[in-house]
Amino acid sequence: MKSKLGRLLMVLFVVLSVVLPIASTANAATTQNTTLTDKHLSAIKKKGYITVGLSADYPPYEFHQTIKGQDKIVGFDISIAEKIAKDLGVKLKINEMGFDALLGALKTGKIDMIISGMSKTPEREKEVTFSKSYLDVKQVVMAKKEDAAKLKSSSDYEGVKVGVQKQSFQEELAQKELFGAKVTSLQKMTDLVLNLQNNKIKAIVIEKPVADAYIAQNKDFVLTKTTFAQATKETAVALPKDAPALTAAVNRSITQINKQGLLKGYQAKANKLMFQKNSFFSQYGSYFVKGTLYTIELAVIGVFFGVVLGTLLAFMKRSRNWLLKAIAIVYIEFIRGTPLLIQVFIAFFGAQMLGLGLSALISSMIAVSLNSAAYVAEIIRSGINSVKPGQMEAARSLGLTQTASMRYVVLPQAIKNILPALGNEFITILKDSSVVSVIGVSELMFETGVVQGASFKPFYPLIIASLIYFVLTFGISRALAVFEKRLAASN
Repeated sequence: MKSKLGRLLMVLFVVLSVVLPIASTANAATTQNTTLTDKHLSAIKKKGYITVGLSADYPPYEFHQTIKGQDKIVGFDISIAEKIAKDLGVKLKINEMGFDALLGALKTGKIDMIISGMSKTPEREKEVTFSKSYLDVKQVVMAKKEDAAKLKSSSDYEGVKVGVQKQSFQEELAQKELFGAKVTSLQKMTDLVLNLQNNKIKAIVIEKPVADAYIAQNKDFVLTKTTFAQATKETAVALPKDAPALTAAVNRSITQINKQGLLKGYQAKANKLMFQKNSFFSQYGSYFVKGTLYTIELAVIGVFFGVVLGTLLAFMKRSRNWLLKAIAIVYIEFIRGTPLLIQVFIAFFGAQMLGLGLSALISSMIAVSLNSAAYVAEIIRSGINSVKPGQMEAARSLGLTQTASMRYVVLPQAIKNILPALGNEFITILKDSSVVSVIGVSELMFETGVVQGASFKPFYPLIIASLIYFVLTFGISRALAVFEKRLAASN
């Protein structure tokens, strides 16, 4: 009996010696993980607001609307965001940007979560965590009436141009299930609709609530009979990978929304706002004014700091110091050899990774200024080189120093020579600054996109924007021509 009891105690001892360390390790890991992930929620509580990233060109999910004379971002995604913020006991802050910039913004800490009609996909789940679904959305194909009859099944798309939003679930769906289709991926839904209107594409893979909104506004659009194997997709909130506490809080809010049937009311409110009737200019005129002012501000700041830095780079490149010359050459060649769009992304996301919480506007100003500096440097250098060497020699023979000769003799002549080129650089920046719209800067093209989405008129806002750009560039060109004539007369 004692022998059996001894063996039993021995077995129990062995089991406990194995289980207890594992349990202790698991508990420690859980505690450590909770402590780590609570930082996201703690940071939100500490600052008193939650930053939600979205692309407000996707009615009825999120879109711009003028309410009591003020521009507001509305939609049922906004109602969900407001519910989550209220449950967390904090305020809501919206950070708007292009849809394809949202994941990068979340991963670099620019935003706390994404609520922008985003679907769960295996690729996205490798990068971020998703909440439970707040809406199961049917995927459909929208086309013009005359083309819809030809597109009844997925086998009818051989050689057909189909539009999808870039980096969306619809992009993946079209590539996998519409056999032989020529898939065109664009950033904004309004661009896709404009292409469909002008027969550049024959169909759009789109979520049914969005399709219904456009069909209600355009009688030429209909849904085709095409169906997908993956007909529905879960729409959820995207959150950082290491944020279980924040994810749990969001899930509690979504559970309440689903149980209490709040989403139906949110959708009804969004639909009502979508179709409110006002004259086009009274409703959207302020958007174009705001965008124009931001565009001018970006161009002026970009050229000003571009000239300051560009002048320094020009003299560095002319320097006899090989190190200064090498730095200038590398900088100029790198900036001129890379697209401005990439430089904007580097400034925007790179600043956040360095711990600098720069806004989208400041990041874009830095990127535009650094880009302009490389081109201005070459303009100034070529202007100095255009002055005959004899001018410098004559100045030196009169007893002027190298610096004084450059300042009083060479540079005044060089500036006259490069004035047209500097004017063209200003005009170029005025137009090229449109690329900063991808990170949510409210310049002219960004606001034009906003009006396209809110008004369901993809083409008309583009005409207005083009006229504004023409007035700006033509006015600047005329002013520069007058200034050049005065300089010529002063000679």
